[in-house]
Amino acid sequence: GKTAPDGHELIVDFWEVVGKAPGGDEAVSNLFDKDSDPSVLLKQRHLVIRGERASSVLKVRSRVMRAFRDHFESVGYNEVTPPCMVQTQVEGGSTLFSFNYYGEEAYLTQSSQLYLETCLPSMGAVYTMNESYRAEKSNTRRHLSEYTHCEAEIPFITFNDLLDGIEFMVKDVVNRVWAEPETRAMIEKLNPDFKPMNEPFIRMRYEDAIKWLNEHGIKRAEDQQDFEFGDDIPEAPERHMTDTIGKPILLTHFPVPIKAFYMPPTKDDPRVTESVDLLMPTVGEIVGGSMRIWDYDVLMAAYKREGLDPKPYYWYLDQRKYGSCPHGGFGLGIERFLAWMTNSFTVRDCCLYPRFKDVCQP
Repeated sequence: GKTAPDGHELIVDFWEVVGKAPGGDEAVSNLFDKDSDPSVLLKQRHLVIRGERASSVLKVRSRVMRAFRDHFESVGYNEVTPPCMVQTQVEGGSTLFSFNYYGEEAYLTQSSQLYLETCLPSMGAVYTMNESYRAEKSNTRRHLSEYTHCEAEIPFITFNDLLDGIEFMVKDVVNRVWAEPETRAMIEKLNPDFKPMNEPFIRMRYEDAIKWLNEHGIKRAEDQQDFEFGDDIPEAPERHMTDTIGKPILLTHFPVPIKAFYMPPTKDDPRVTESVDLLMPTVGEIVGGSMRIWDYDVLMAAYKREGLDPKPYYWYLDQRKYGSCPHGGFGLGIERFLAWMTNSFTVRDCCLYPRFKDVCQP
């Protein structure tokens, strides 16, 4: 009475088993099932991906990757492939993977952003679909040590242009994927409530998010006090707010001290930056972006403020020294995007072989 996956039914006069799987104690059903402990499923990931759900998620991932490339192609961006071995940090030293590079200290890249910025004068708007690495100590369901990072940098734009571009990209990619009948059928089975978005994303300033949390009785975990301007909003309160509102939120204008050195302060309020996080219901942040400091002296002051030695960044500073322009960009985690589309509990289910703290096999 069951129907085979993909509707394949055989009516034949002769058949031959090409590759027979073992039965008995070695049968796959004795190794794991859908209720097995996550540690067991991770160890058997090479067999888990043969299952219907895991296979469907990976197929959707393939279509999503193609849709992002098709989107960027349609808006005239050029794809580049920056290096993964670097000697500079982008998102802070605490999450750097370091290694010995022929006698010198080097790192696995946290982001390709700085390299993408060097391409703007010669190539115009650019993007990459590259791996990024974060030495995350936490074991949350939305963090990986290696993930696929869709990043873009765009010259001659304003902050509002950046927000519009992020919103259009997400909607366009969803529509492209949804337009493929086979992929749509998989998504509808994985996430029956999923629908493409037609309404404008909510745009909320960080300061208004602080007010929302306090008005709804959400307290800081460490001291059970109200949130204050300057606090870094943790994942749980941010997720609670996003899930309660139930719509995508472009959260903007974060304070200078809690954002990266390259994000410029706004002209009307130097306490905050031209920065944005895109928050999606059920998963939280899937995009982080900002305008970039493009004035040489302002960037040097940022290095001093953050206690960073500018010497390893000489090539990045030269972008300002030899002529620059207003520009901005963003990074999107493909696994988080997929977790949102496929209703996956964790981003670990949205990549082939997840890498995170204490897990580096198979």
